Amino acid sequence: MMKNLSATMTVGLLLACSSGGEAALQFDGAVALSYVEAQMNFGNRIPNTEAHRRTGDWILAHLQSRADSTEVQQFTHVTAAGDTLHLRNFIARFRPDLAERILFLAHWDTRPVADKDTNLGRRRLPTPGANDGGSGVAILLGIADELEKEPPAFGVDLLFVDGEDYGDWTARTDVLLGSKYFSANLPEGYQPLYAVLFDMVGDADLQIPKEGYSVDGAPEVVDRMWQKARDIGWGSIFRQDVGSWVTDDHIPLQEAGIRAIDVIDFTYPHHHTTDDTLDKISARSLAIVGSVALALVR
Repeated sequence: MMKNLSATMTVGLLLACSSGGEAALQFDGAVALSYVEAQMNFGNRIPNTEAHRRTGDWILAHLQSRADSTEVQQFTHVTAAGDTLHLRNFIARFRPDLAERILFLAHWDTRPVADKDTNLGRRRLPTPGANDGGSGVAILLGIADELEKEPPAFGVDLLFVDGEDYGDWTARTDVLLGSKYFSANLPEGYQPLYAVLFDMVGDADLQIPKEGYSVDGAPEVVDRMWQKARDIGWGSIFRQDVGSWVTDDHIPLQEAGIRAIDVIDFTYPHHHTTDDTLDKISARSLAIVGSVALALVR
């Protein structure tokens, strides 16, 4: 509890001193951090596990208590090894009556193997997923909290995709399952203005360059997001350089004709390791990213 209190005080001081402090204060980083902790307490959110089921039920209950409407996309996927995964995407809608809509998304599952761990003996262990999975979910849940209190200027949809991190990234098998399913089963006539994916955005040493496929596929959306970051005082975090080209959940959306970008700190050193734990992320980082996201819809 003392750690969270200290983080809250630090966030408040930093945001109040920034040029965009008033706008940034709309998002509570300490609450978002508590949402990461809640996910961690369920355990590893690997498809077909009890921890995965309980986490999904918790996310859905949170959304049902805040959004104007919710939807569950339930589907199965047979892996390359022949296993059947039982998966769920969650969709929460705010102001569903509005035609002009913005889509925010994140994946909520965690990886079953820590294949990048420097300790070879740990590479078959699951990743805890504090940042890779947990942080993006926390941002979306925090946005849901804020939009319940103050409805957005646009229609906003929050999409929690499942099965992003299950399989073999080298072979591109059994990965991005939820975003592929969503993109193949879009509601009739659904065409958001644009989509923003949040992935690994809680790093205590947060630096977010522009992601390559985002710049290639939706440069005007990248410009809009990064300009908002500068407007509220976080241009030093949302950097102007182009970082890595990351295969992520925005790619299936782009392929379906949606102008989608990825907000990701891919320099996170604990990616796909057993060290992706709560102590590596911060309330301040979550507050910064959440604040920029809210600025897009207000």
